[in-house]
Amino acid sequence: MSNHQTEADPAVISLLLELRLPYIAENLIYVAGDRVITDPLCKPFSIGRNLICVYSKKHMLDDPALIEMKRKANTRSLKEMATLLRSGSQIIWIAPSGGRDRPVANSGEWEPAPFDPSSVDNMRRLADHSGPPGHIYPLAILCHDIMPPPLKVEKEIGEKRIISYHGTGISVAPEVSFSNATAACENPEKAKEAYSKALYDSVTNQYDVLKSAIHGKKGLQASTPVVSLSQPWK
Repeated sequence: MSNHQTEADPAVISLLLELRLPYIAENLIYVAGDRVITDPLCKPFSIGRNLICVYSKKHMLDDPALIEMKRKANTRSLKEMATLLRSGSQIIWIAPSGGRDRPVANSGEWEPAPFDPSSVDNMRRLADHSGPPGHIYPLAILCHDIMPPPLKVEKEIGEKRIISYHGTGISVAPEVSFSNATAACENPEKAKEAYSKALYDSVTNQYDVLKSAIHGKKGLQASTPVVSLSQPWK
């Protein structure tokens, strides 16, 4: 479960992993929005990546004529994920915010967009019923300076974009247990929200460390007892 900054996220993650974890870099599967295969600027970042495409809730109703097609496509994608999970030994990256991070209105600082508890719960239940043991890990990525999205959500393909060169980073924390995160919850809805918040809080904490390392120029000195950073290149 990860935050999502640009359509280049899968490429950035793979590049950061390929030196030390080449097998994971090559075989990681990404759940991506339809823009990664429809926007001409974004297509190159999808080349060589393993993608399962879904239509975000934010764009589901953009064109009434396409609503049914989008729902059927999302159903097929869920079935494909279920099949992959039943086979075991799969790593699937998903951004349960349903869109890209953007600057916070008051401060202008970038922060991970809030997670959608329903999306988190759907993936958790999918993993729980897959057969092989499923594990859910919070992942933070910082790479928005490479290709920042527009400040507001746009419906049309062909957004104005600026591509740049900048430092990037990813961080993965230990598995978040559903039972531990929801022990104090009295009903299923509260449990969904509590679990989603636990994952989001972990992503946010890791993101703050990455921001200190990259934007604050502290490098590996930004490491904390909880988030220990390393540099894959010498």
